[in-house]
Amino acid sequence: MKKLFPSLLQGCLLASVLLSAKIADAQLLARIRIKTGAYKCTDIPVSVTLSPAAIRAADSLQLTEVTKGQRKPVLYQVEGERLYWVPGKTSGPDTIRTFELYKQQTSYNSTSRLMQLEDSAGVLKLRQGRAPLLNYNYGMVYPPAGVDTVYRRSGFIHPVWSPDGQVITNIHPRDHWHHLGVWNPWTHTSFKGKETDFWNLHKKEGTVRFKGFISRTTGNIQCGFTALQDHIAFTGNKETVALNEEWSVHAYYSNNTERRIWDFSSLLSCADTSGIEMLQYRYGGGFGLRATAAWTAATSYVLTSEGKTRKDADSTRARWIKITGTDNGRQAGILILCHPDNFDYPQPLRVWPENSEKGEIMMNYSPTKMRSWQLDYGRSYALHYRVMVYAGDLTPQEAEEAWQAFAHPPVTDVSWTK
Repeated sequence: MKKLFPSLLQGCLLASVLLSAKIADAQLLARIRIKTGAYKCTDIPVSVTLSPAAIRAADSLQLTEVTKGQRKPVLYQVEGERLYWVPGKTSGPDTIRTFELYKQQTSYNSTSRLMQLEDSAGVLKLRQGRAPLLNYNYGMVYPPAGVDTVYRRSGFIHPVWSPDGQVITNIHPRDHWHHLGVWNPWTHTSFKGKETDFWNLHKKEGTVRFKGFISRTTGNIQCGFTALQDHIAFTGNKETVALNEEWSVHAYYSNNTERRIWDFSSLLSCADTSGIEMLQYRYGGGFGLRATAAWTAATSYVLTSEGKTRKDADSTRARWIKITGTDNGRQAGILILCHPDNFDYPQPLRVWPENSEKGEIMMNYSPTKMRSWQLDYGRSYALHYRVMVYAGDLTPQEAEEAWQAFAHPPVTDVSWTK
């Protein structure tokens, strides 16, 4: 643990300092209560909007949890007008927990930024301490030498690491050069009266390209980014931006060395007044994953919220899907949660059958698998997913609890002092 997560030890030392700090002379700003729903919550980020006085005191805040009259310090992060924290430990169903926010002369919140970004050579790495979580490739990535450069792409995630350091994604596999870790281009669309495919790059009809960062975030509770990506349609030598997309990816601090959580959102808006229609098709858009080649029908298994497996998950709807595989004797997996606000929820799945593609895994939450989706100019359309990457395995109950906490997060109630 010391080798992989030295910052956690630093956090523990910080907590010891905080526990000994006296707050008798501090100014109480707010009491915050959070209430869980009918399911347990573990390592779920929560946030509240700060008062003007708290915003002005952002550099000298102290957050504590009150339990049986005892106050325990809690790490937090201020982003704009909101206060973020991860309550830590498991909250049982219908549990109320109380927190107090103080203004002090000296803030005891860690300044080490436990959740970090590392930017190098077109890659933005998200980390907890020294442990890598995922890479966002904003620079252009080319296929292996000798392969048609039409398969070059930017704006995708790879690698994704498990908490114990395993790489669980794959890019440019020989069978599908255009598969890129975690990515979500739209496949069968109608743009300006022409069918346009942004997924299958060899068709030379379109692509997705990173345009720029809107924001980046680091701190004790979360790290991440919001990036602008363009869906670009090709007509001969002419390029036309058909769709603007904001990718928002944020990872959250966790005390659990076997679990990591990050949120993935796609905000779509038409770049052209003609709009665009996402035509009904068996895959495309949403959330796409090409798993490591080590995970095959013989070394992995799939389970959905509806009890479907690799044998029958394709073309079914699911609130969540989890994929667990073994690589060199080590087991890890990924759980993808679909938010109830998403288009055509619960969204249909594209899952390769176990007897195809050498048994390897490609899955896609495909919003338009069952019906088309018209996007009009001047409006925005959002898709939200949460990802839990884990070492070992998850039980179906743990997967369901994670989805419930995502779909029905703890309710917060804030009482500000005068």
